[in-house]
Amino acid sequence: MNGQMGSWHGQRGAPGSDQGQGFDGWVPDDVRGKLTRDAPLGRLVWFKSGGAADWLFEPADLDDLTGFLARLDEGTPVMALGLGSNLIVRDGGVPGVVVRLGKPFATVEVRRDSVLECGGGASGILVSSTARDAGIAGLAFLRGIPGTVGGFVRMNGGAYGREVADVLVDCDVVLPGGELVTLPAADLGYSYRHSRLPEGAIVVAARFKGEPGDPAEIGAEMDRIAAAREESQPLRSKTGGSTFKNPPGDKAWRLVDAAGCRGLKVGGAQVSEKHANFLINTGDATSADIETLGEEVRRRVAESQGVTLEWEIQRVGRW
Repeated sequence: MNGQMGSWHGQRGAPGSDQGQGFDGWVPDDVRGKLTRDAPLGRLVWFKSGGAADWLFEPADLDDLTGFLARLDEGTPVMALGLGSNLIVRDGGVPGVVVRLGKPFATVEVRRDSVLECGGGASGILVSSTARDAGIAGLAFLRGIPGTVGGFVRMNGGAYGREVADVLVDCDVVLPGGELVTLPAADLGYSYRHSRLPEGAIVVAARFKGEPGDPAEIGAEMDRIAAAREESQPLRSKTGGSTFKNPPGDKAWRLVDAAGCRGLKVGGAQVSEKHANFLINTGDATSADIETLGEEVRRRVAESQGVTLEWEIQRVGRW
């Protein structure tokens, strides 16, 4: 899962809609971090496609971020971007401001009682590896989530039978107006790949609780997860991770396969031959190719299997 996937303040349009017409409001430029206008996002997302952000802000630290958002024109669209693993950035780009949490937010520290304090920009691999080294069990599944803390806290990311709701204590969130709040896990309203975090909110830190364990056993479990992902998923392709949510009692990949969509192509986009719930950019796909392919898969599955698949990958920006 991507970074802070879907944390986009504004309308989320259906395919074919025109989502946003650009942003001409005031953006504060007295920041200590990096602020870039018309910043290409394709290189920052796993699909390697998509347009530019009106503004890309990479804050120097938490104070820089909260101060920037507090001074931003009210109503400005805000989207947080992590690793870009579970995200389609549409070809028309993203209106408003995209916030990318860099190294200042990528820390992981061990606290008392098998708790890890993690920055919103820390990767699942870093979190699980730190837990292993500290002898904290119960967090190895994060090794299988290709995203950052901010993203999988927002989306209740999960893998191999566990999800964030099982281990989250609380999280620090910056709201669109710059207010910093701490929310306990119980307030997030978690369900399958969903939370009630408000649009435009940015997860800047989170606490995860595990339990004492043996580092060797934890490491072996992480190795099993890594091997399983390598064997079953097209990790070396330009992809966005799992495309559709698993319907209750079934698997999205099975439904896609049963609908005859494995290997299906639209332009430069293709349903993976290795795992039917992954879309891949074969080299020159546009984001429109990828999203159109996904919608065609949904249509065929609904028509032949009687199930309407829900997108797990977040789609943001203008057509």
